[in-house]
Amino acid sequence: MSNQMKSLAVAGAVAAALTAHALPAAADGEQEKCFGVALAGENDCAAGPGTTCAGTSKVDYQGNAWKLVAAGTCETMDVGEGRMGSLEALERDIPA
Repeated sequence: MSNQMKSLAVAGAVAAALTAHALPAAADGEQEKCFGVALAGENDCAAGPGTTCAGTSKVDYQGNAWKLVAAGTCETMDVGEGRMGSLEALERDIPA
């Protein structure tokens, strides 16, 4: 077996292992969208009107931007000053 074939086999095995490792977390439903807990520019998606998707929130804890968190933990997340995570979009901390 040539070195090129060995390298290709190793690369394929690594790719398969990484794919198998990444899929269970997304498929088993152990995460939920949590609004109002992402730092500016670190949201996973949905940052309200005028933005597109991941990384587009403008302020920390923007109420209409969400982050994936462990299922069952969102509504107990305290981000300070009495602000908690929510399973629905919030109207707080929305940039002007």
